[in-house]
Amino acid sequence: MKAYTKPFVAIFLILLADQALKFWIKLNMSLGQEYKIFGNWAIIHFTENNGMAFGIEFGGEAGKLALSLFRIVAVCGIGYGLVHLIKKKYHRGLIMNLALIFAGALGNIIDSTFYGVIFNESSYYEPSVLFPPEGGYSSLFHGKVVDMFYIPILQGIYPQWFPFWAGEEFIFFRPVFNLADSAISIGVILILIYQKRYFKEEKEEEFFPHSESIEE
Repeated sequence: MKAYTKPFVAIFLILLADQALKFWIKLNMSLGQEYKIFGNWAIIHFTENNGMAFGIEFGGEAGKLALSLFRIVAVCGIGYGLVHLIKKKYHRGLIMNLALIFAGALGNIIDSTFYGVIFNESSYYEPSVLFPPEGGYSSLFHGKVVDMFYIPILQGIYPQWFPFWAGEEFIFFRPVFNLADSAISIGVILILIYQKRYFKEEKEEEFFPHSESIEE
């Protein structure tokens, strides 16, 4: 049971922080409202999206439903894979990073599945209401994902000689994202960076399963 403790505690804490922040944003901020945390470089900016991570859209009601159902199937697959890695005693770093991905995916699933039912429509004039008497702004599986982190690290104007975007405003990093998106991104990036380390031990165990006993 100890092998399950750390990854599932991490999942619980990420989900708790993600949903607590999203609830606070929905109940205390209007759409487009923002607070500057670190000048113009780090901003809490309330927005919502119908699609995937970092505000990428997947249009239409049918598309939205398909995306929500796909997310649920995907997170079930990730959860199964996580339990499998724990049982097979894979590298702890790989297990923890997959736990981050699972927590982030589940966090956004909660938004898209339930927020349309439990909140009324957010507006540019006032915050949303939890469990409004008139009902939610949409049906099950058609909720919007809440985003709030905006980090325009670099801002400027493209030079006139630059192709396609000459003279236009340049912003990096433009997408607005949430804690769940961050957990997914961190998990994926760390797996890509440390994949050789994570899977090296498994290959050695596969080809030399009794190496320790031989050495003894």
